[in-house]
Amino acid sequence: MPAADAPAVPSPDAAAVAEAVAVLRAGGLVAFPTETVWGLGADAAQPAAVARIFAAKGRPADHPVIVHTSDAARARQWAAAWPDAAQRLADAFWPGPLTLIVPRAAHVADIVTGGQAAVGVRVPAHPVAQALLAAFGGGVAAPSANRFGRLSPTSAAHVRDELGAAVDHVLDVPGAPDPAVGIESAIVDVSRAQPVLLRPGMIGRAALEAALGACLATPDAAAPRASGTLASHYAPRTPTVLVPSAHLTQALQADDAVLARRAPAGRPTRAWIAAPADAAAYAHALYANLRTLDASGAARLVVEAVPDSAAWEAVRDRLARAAHRAEAADAPHATDAADTRGATPPRPIAART
Repeated sequence: MPAADAPAVPSPDAAAVAEAVAVLRAGGLVAFPTETVWGLGADAAQPAAVARIFAAKGRPADHPVIVHTSDAARARQWAAAWPDAAQRLADAFWPGPLTLIVPRAAHVADIVTGGQAAVGVRVPAHPVAQALLAAFGGGVAAPSANRFGRLSPTSAAHVRDELGAAVDHVLDVPGAPDPAVGIESAIVDVSRAQPVLLRPGMIGRAALEAALGACLATPDAAAPRASGTLASHYAPRTPTVLVPSAHLTQALQADDAVLARRAPAGRPTRAWIAAPADAAAYAHALYANLRTLDASGAARLVVEAVPDSAAWEAVRDRLARAAHRAEAADAPHATDAADTRGATPPRPIAART
């Protein structure tokens, strides 16, 4: 949930929100900010509108989307049952970066759930998302506003650059905050007997288990499919590899772009971002930093592995998925010899914080 001492933010302009609501009701697509990333929204009660999300993103038809509502009462309208575990988690973390997988109500369209018996619901905390959802009154199906499998957007500019005219309206409110979390919500399946963590988020496992009063299970073969859980996801276009901290310097090549929790090393590279050392700040800046490096023209993105601690679980998850495709294709390993021929000195890039 948002911090009690969070600074006040401007209320979204009523006319801007009303315009976005009108687009949704007409079956259009609206990009809007949440506290995690920007979402690409459509009226979840209009299957044809939701189908436009899939077309815009190039999203597989069996990959479910999450229904966003302004409060828990409206979220429950999309569920056939509301388990005690759902209520405990909603009470503790909504509005906030948590998605709950619950048994779907009879009216929920197959295109929303990927044909499954469960549906994902979330109540976001961002003031613009809250204003939009409250004015709309229904559920908005909204995955991240990017091409399927690519980096999630954390600004309106990212949305426009990636999706362009495929989006009917971008709810870009002057003075509104950027997504404070910066990576996608945690997803907990409460549709079966034991709660399961399907995707880690910045609400940590320990906090979720404390609210539940029970341990979270790991996904099994019967677990529902959920957004952002494919092996390769959140990926830059440039092949991306993860390198242990101890091997970073010797792994670097002249045409690499680097994301590390340190200043540039002595070995020359094309570009370098010194990322925050704190897990929350690192997550907040992660996708913006990866987009910057992806645009550098490097042959490879090299990411220094992050700590193996609970605070970094969600970041480790996103980085592993970002690097999966390159690793599966036998990209160079950390022990490969570096090539510094024709290299220039490392060029630091100001990190997003």
